[in-house]
Amino acid sequence: MSRLRARLWAEGIGTGLLLATVVGSGVMGVDLAAGNTGIALLANAAATACVLFVLISVLGPVSGAHFNPLVTLAFAMRREISVKEAAMYVLVQIAGAILGVWLAHAMFGLPLWQLGTQVRSGAGPWLSEVVASAGLLLTILMGLRHRHDGIPLLVAAWIFAAYWFTASTSFANPVVTLARAFTDTFAGIRWQDVGGFVAAQLLGGSLAVGLERCLLPTVCRVGAAEPQG
Repeated sequence: MSRLRARLWAEGIGTGLLLATVVGSGVMGVDLAAGNTGIALLANAAATACVLFVLISVLGPVSGAHFNPLVTLAFAMRREISVKEAAMYVLVQIAGAILGVWLAHAMFGLPLWQLGTQVRSGAGPWLSEVVASAGLLLTILMGLRHRHDGIPLLVAAWIFAAYWFTASTSFANPVVTLARAFTDTFAGIRWQDVGGFVAAQLLGGSLAVGLERCLLPTVCRVGAAEPQG
């Protein structure tokens, strides 16, 4: 298997398992929480943070463990991944995310095909997605400079915290947002709300790139664990 093919498989598998965890832990949390939304959210946040730590740790050396177009675009802007490779990364992230949602549905005996109905719209959630996305990407970019080996824990910690301090519960990922429109479970989002979330996430990602350049204007750029070839 070529190095690029291995990287694409890692991105697809990682993104799929991330979405299976987000959706599956939401279903399990609701089933066991007996109507306590706080407990369900805690279970959802903890499972997501834990699986991010694992996936970034084990797949980072293969593909860089992006699992997020914001991360892929940031590295493309830094010329650490080609535009062609970035496009392929995003395509496999989308495919993996949707398959991950369907995997969660299958594990819990739910209909595979669903559309989200949970309302997630308005100034508060949109601002939350700007903050969550900017914070996530800045955590990664700054972590690569100062705490490269700590990236898995840093990302997991940010996502766990942002689940709780943002009004949107921190999607912070366009592919995650799109895939969650295919589930009518605790983790779902209405199709008509996807565009606002993605726009806010792209804005947040742009802010993070700008902030990194302001904070580290003269540093030598340090790439992710990105295999070459």
